[in-house]
Amino acid sequence: MQVMRAAVAGASGYAGGEILRLLLGHPEVEIGALTAGSSAGTPLGALHPHLTPLADRVIEETAVEVLAGHDVVFLALPHGHSAALAAQLPESVAVIDCGADFRLRDEQGWTTFYDTPYAGSWAYGLPELPVGGGGRQREALAGTSHIAVPGCYPTAVSLALAPGYAAGLLSGEDVVVVAASGTSGAGKSLKAHLLGAEVMGAMSPYGVGGGHRHTPEIEQNLSTASGPGAAGVRVSFTPTLAPMPRGILATCTARLLDAASGTDAAGIRDAWAMAYADEPFVHLLPEGQWPSTASVLGSNCVHVQVTLDERVGRVVAVAAIDNLTKGTAGAAVQCMNLALGLPETTGLPMAGVAP
Repeated sequence: MQVMRAAVAGASGYAGGEILRLLLGHPEVEIGALTAGSSAGTPLGALHPHLTPLADRVIEETAVEVLAGHDVVFLALPHGHSAALAAQLPESVAVIDCGADFRLRDEQGWTTFYDTPYAGSWAYGLPELPVGGGGRQREALAGTSHIAVPGCYPTAVSLALAPGYAAGLLSGEDVVVVAASGTSGAGKSLKAHLLGAEVMGAMSPYGVGGGHRHTPEIEQNLSTASGPGAAGVRVSFTPTLAPMPRGILATCTARLLDAASGTDAAGIRDAWAMAYADEPFVHLLPEGQWPSTASVLGSNCVHVQVTLDERVGRVVAVAAIDNLTKGTAGAAVQCMNLALGLPETTGLPMAGVAP
């Protein structure tokens, strides 16, 4: 098989560095241009010393002429920066965008939560997402040339709850999510509230009161799982910052539909087990074992557990991911594999790093 040349725009950041870590182990990819903004001219090893095989590579300016001669370009850029660059790249280049620019199908959802013009939507890169009425989101990804990688929180939350919506078990009202993320989810820019002295030994909420930008994406995904004709899903989402570099733990609850009120905990578990039985990266844990961010560190896997709080008629689903791997870079490589006709699991780690 012909080796694909891949470029990474935004190689200086956490997401860009994680994409490069995974591509170094990908047997069908040759790493081409590495680009960034203010870091142009800097050796990669000064920014990502852990990427030893690429340490001497010099970061170039992010420009169309630098990126155009590749089979695939990963855009690991701040939100609002991908659309203009992507529009200038040749149609022959597969573009995998790790930003938010093309994730939302609803323009109003974008303009409500973001401060840049709506750029439209691309194929949404969450292959495992059940689609109401049958099928998976991966069917929209094979052979496509433009893919929007999901946000990290939406990945965890959507995969935690989607089986219940696909099975017609959950109400779209009164969905409550509280999720904790490591500090790398905020990017690499210096911010006072992310200093070690502020984060160590502390947890704090942010984006409280429905203001987090991932809210419409989560609602879009769960509504997709519900299928056409079902009522839309509304989510109360509260993110929190945890004193760890990587990882997301999402605790998600939703009421049972009245029509599903006779479903017991075993029936709930069966729905999740059926949904993910053939998914290589989504693992429903044995009963009684709950997800931990430490168990998925460095892997492209999602650990999920689900139960029923029978007293109040609510399903409780918990998911753990590494926000930089399955939450961003691993998803990007997974989507690239589908877009280029490679086996979906190629080059992606199944095992985490412990302790």
